[in-house]
Amino acid sequence: MREFTELEKEEIKKEIKNLLSDKKARDTLEIIEYLGYGKEMDSEVIKILSEMTSVYDLYMTKKGRYLNFLDSDMALEYYKGIFIASKGEYGFVNVENLKEDIFIPGDFKNSALDGDLVLVKITKGETNSKKCEGKVVQVLKRNPKTKIGEVCIEKGRFYCILNNSKKKELLQLEGENLDKLVDGDIITIEVLNGLKARFKSRIGHKNDPGIDIIEVLAEHEFPVEFSLDAIKQLETLPTKVEESDLKGRVDYRDEMIFTIDGDDTKDIDDAISVKKLPNGHYELGVHIANVPYYIKEGSPLDLDARERGTSVYLADRVVPMYPHQVSNGICSLNPGVDRLTMSSIMEIDENGNMIDYRIEESVIRSRIQMTYKNVNLILEEGVVPEGYAPYVETLKLMKELADLVRKNKVKRGYIDFSIDEAKIIVDDTGRAIDIKKRYRGSGEKMIEDFMILANESVAETITNMSLPGIYRVHGEVNIDRLRKFLKVLKNYNIVVKDDFKFVNQKQMQEILLKMKDLDAFQILATRMISCMDKARYDINNIGHFALASRDYTHFTSPIRRYPDTTIHRLLHDYLFRDLENDRINHWESILTDIAISSSERERAAMDSERVVDDMKMAEYMESHIGETFSGMVSGITKFGMTSFGMYVELPNLVEGMIRLESLPERFVYDEENESLIGVVSHKIYTLGTKVTVKVISASKELGQIDFELIEKEKEVDDENKKVKTFKKKY
Repeated sequence: MREFTELEKEEIKKEIKNLLSDKKARDTLEIIEYLGYGKEMDSEVIKILSEMTSVYDLYMTKKGRYLNFLDSDMALEYYKGIFIASKGEYGFVNVENLKEDIFIPGDFKNSALDGDLVLVKITKGETNSKKCEGKVVQVLKRNPKTKIGEVCIEKGRFYCILNNSKKKELLQLEGENLDKLVDGDIITIEVLNGLKARFKSRIGHKNDPGIDIIEVLAEHEFPVEFSLDAIKQLETLPTKVEESDLKGRVDYRDEMIFTIDGDDTKDIDDAISVKKLPNGHYELGVHIANVPYYIKEGSPLDLDARERGTSVYLADRVVPMYPHQVSNGICSLNPGVDRLTMSSIMEIDENGNMIDYRIEESVIRSRIQMTYKNVNLILEEGVVPEGYAPYVETLKLMKELADLVRKNKVKRGYIDFSIDEAKIIVDDTGRAIDIKKRYRGSGEKMIEDFMILANESVAETITNMSLPGIYRVHGEVNIDRLRKFLKVLKNYNIVVKDDFKFVNQKQMQEILLKMKDLDAFQILATRMISCMDKARYDINNIGHFALASRDYTHFTSPIRRYPDTTIHRLLHDYLFRDLENDRINHWESILTDIAISSSERERAAMDSERVVDDMKMAEYMESHIGETFSGMVSGITKFGMTSFGMYVELPNLVEGMIRLESLPERFVYDEENESLIGVVSHKIYTLGTKVTVKVISASKELGQIDFELIEKEKEVDDENKKVKTFKKKY
């Protein structure tokens, strides 16, 4: 008797759910006959029914008949969802068909861990309400994602404590080679039922330098090392461009082409050129490292890169998608050496419109590796650093063009939130010693504008050919979330009509314009972003809302993003070789998987960066406990029916929480206006309210900072005066 493949099992599960979609209960025989796989497969179908019942996809009645779980009486008080852990002991359960997550107090988690599939019973409040609370009654399926723990040996038995776990539950270890572990080892584990875990691998010791970041990478499944096959492939890569590599390529080695990057950048994948045409238009060249020329599809280096999906940038290090011999070597557009590129050569008119373009396989020789810092000195202060004099006029022409392009982008609906980002400064041991805001000057904006143009030209090329592609897409605004945000803006006497059936870019621009003079702009703009879906990769071109782009993709960073590498391969097949049906069929068969996995790995990289930022910020603030700072309320979070906390952001973007119990009087939560109101004083705290706080605790391990509110008598901030006075209804 054969067994069903995993793909067949998934299809059978869909068929069973479809059969039961009429809400009529059916017994095992009816389901088997409906599926029609033959008597020899009956036992396999029964296994699938048992599995679906165990994870509450199905419900078995007392008479042994099956229903879809959501159609059963049990679904009225029990829900199945994904457990979301918090930095505290509490958590939430996200249920697919509910708008609001179910709050789970710490005592009711029932050993649930982040990402587990759980069954939860409602204990308080109504579903689809922030007052809804529940308890986990069963962990249905453990999250398969790798988890990290610290080894603890007690009386000869091996345990581990989960990373970032506030409640120090010990998981008993199983598996081979446990006797090689010592107290304090950091390991990867697979969590089993019954507070047990299987040992998978050792990644270091808690006292090793930089182990904190290595832990985060391991937990998000970013390998630090490359496979042995990939390392062996490096031996076959050339170290320079040969004459034989130039066949069929356009030669731009005599053109004034250069790169502009950060001070520490080693993996340089884009270069630019510009000149004025006789008709008064501009010719912009964006030249991108042609990585796939050296890294063939399906090779070990390619498979490693696809698994990673992206390079990860964390505090003091970069975990590259390709080894340094590729990212900093033969594929990096280093100055003074020949490099193979894919170029988008664009003609842009005096209004910033791209009126023509061509895509070419090319070869370049960058003149100089510029830095944003030095380019900004030239463009913003008129100061010319040493070695930059020959390029000043070209840089000014680029800035002239960039200004036209940006003005045109804004006119068509480009939404620039201008959100600040934190730059964490670490010492030689990796410890955070300072936190600053990243500066985004003329140079950074210019390169951003040019890269967007190049990405649009490539996306339009593929779209016009009606061939399989991969796009960077961004959906429209979530109107319900935007309406809620607009109620918060009323606290600042900013009134926006919310009778819209859909939202366009111009409306979003107008809202930002009304907010721009507020001291709380950064806080409010960050919240406004949350009203929009996250960008992702997709084979269906629905456009990019925030950029107001009809056709958009990622082409300009193939050294650090796998979709860009894929786009280069598509362009090569579609434009520079005889295109055959088998290649079209090949791309049709794999692009969906690449889009999905690339989106997932991008989210994992962003989560890693967020975790490391939280950890390093808390580490920095550990040396500032007891100190007082000015800040702004950045969020108010409610946990269940009565408990809440108020987040405060400092000028250096460090964020901490003021907890309910530390407030000077009893406050109530005004959910509609996202505000706290003092019952006695009627003092109002809402998004952007200026406050003074004292650091009372900071935990690098948890990535958590706690503040205490400091009230100063007779102090009334100008910004707080702008906030509308609420009626004393409490």
